[in-house]
Amino acid sequence: MLATLREVAKRGATIVAFNPLQERGLERFTSPQSPIEMLPLTSTALSSTYYKVRVGGDAAMLKGVMKALLTLHQDAQARGDKGVIDEDFVTDHTQGFAALKADLDHTAWQDIIAVSGLSHSEILHIARLYADAERTIICYGMGITQHQHGTQNVQQLANLLLRGNMGKQGAGICPLRGHSNVQGDRTVGITEIPNQALLDGIKRTFGLTPPNKYGHAAVASIMAIQQGSSKALICLGGNLATAMPDPEVTFVAMRKLELAVHMATKLNRSHLLLAKNSYLLPVLGRTEKDTQASGIQAVSVEDSMSMVHASRGTLPPVSPYLRSEPAIVAGLARATLPDSQVPWEKLVADYARIRDAIESVFPAFKDYNKRIQQPGVFRLYNAASEHKWNTPSGRAQFITLPGINEDPCGSTHHDLVLTTLRSHDQYNTTLYGLNDRYRGVTGLRDVLFLSAAEAERRALRVGDKVNVIALDAAGGQSSRRLNNLTVVVYDMAPGSVATYYPEANRLVALDSYDHDSGVPAYKSVPVTLERCRY
Repeated sequence: MLATLREVAKRGATIVAFNPLQERGLERFTSPQSPIEMLPLTSTALSSTYYKVRVGGDAAMLKGVMKALLTLHQDAQARGDKGVIDEDFVTDHTQGFAALKADLDHTAWQDIIAVSGLSHSEILHIARLYADAERTIICYGMGITQHQHGTQNVQQLANLLLRGNMGKQGAGICPLRGHSNVQGDRTVGITEIPNQALLDGIKRTFGLTPPNKYGHAAVASIMAIQQGSSKALICLGGNLATAMPDPEVTFVAMRKLELAVHMATKLNRSHLLLAKNSYLLPVLGRTEKDTQASGIQAVSVEDSMSMVHASRGTLPPVSPYLRSEPAIVAGLARATLPDSQVPWEKLVADYARIRDAIESVFPAFKDYNKRIQQPGVFRLYNAASEHKWNTPSGRAQFITLPGINEDPCGSTHHDLVLTTLRSHDQYNTTLYGLNDRYRGVTGLRDVLFLSAAEAERRALRVGDKVNVIALDAAGGQSSRRLNNLTVVVYDMAPGSVATYYPEANRLVALDSYDHDSGVPAYKSVPVTLERCRY
């Protein structure tokens, strides 16, 4: 083996070896053209402290941090020191701080501790870390948003900017979006709640008056299909049925459709739920060359930080019959609306014309085609980062959350809350394997994670089998259940359990969602456990 590696090194290849091989002298085999790079197998710290917040306890924890910050601020001022609240920022740029402070003053520590799962000292430690940091970026993901009060969770995170960490270099708030273009979709108007600026821009650009009635978010869409008020579904990618809660309801509803059209790069479960008329249209992937009348096309992508870049496929299409999503959408529009004023053929012939139209509708995309041709990325204008507040008052608004429960339905009827999560070998609903390197699970997915304290309290051991039963709003057992899950003890907060998405979606009721955002409450499901009898 060592002789072979010597020969490879002589030919100019780079060899990357793991540390155990150093014991055999491999680190000496280098050449001027090709050094051997050693991977030392050491870890890189991604965080300094890990806090085990109870599932459903985020709002309580955030209120606790703000309450502690107020105390630290008052103590500093009493000593004659500078306080930790940026009073200039609060005074010059915000409103609602007095109401927020009053609410925090009246929120009892014992309630915060009971709901959050953290001790008073842990919450105070978080507050001190935040107070000592000159700049902070607050990042959040679906663990914050996928609750009945997920919107309020985000609002409480934004309230933490009372330290002035908005509009400051190297600071701010960042939603971690799952797909590469989730943010971009919203930016260019793919939304069920169009605002007046979007409607005016479409009318100005295309000379037509678009409907101004609000549409449906995901949960509302399934409900409308179930009720028969929505009869057709067109999906650009995705695995809607599997991604949605309550498959017993969702799957039945989708089979009632008059028409289902799926554009996809790969088959998934949703494609097998046949409507009265079903069409599956294979499309080009973003890694494949997209050739239209004017040549090979580029699309653009926006990330969570409002950064936009071009994306151009380099691989030959797997079939000469594949079409791009824009081409299919334009074809459907042309066939459905023969008198349309939109020049569909010209737009598809050259995607630069689509970007010109986007620029016309959204002035923030000024010089879109010019900027997209430059190497790297360009940043879209973000008003808040420049202390420009697009609110009725012209100021940033502190928003008070009544109480501390982010999932109030049934909150007094349970002592165990389940969250759904993804494994390592998974991308959304697509499973690439049965291993989860994040949590040390190999070869299976039908597991239930819970803490050692919770396992001891329930007389459970690693490897035991349990059934998980979702509770209804009144605290009674529902018909939604997952059977024969293997117990895995994991370092997490007592009162919390977890299992994998999308299998656990059957535990989530379709009507358990955030009514402000329309997002299902995948991350906090009241449950009870039942030991399997062998």
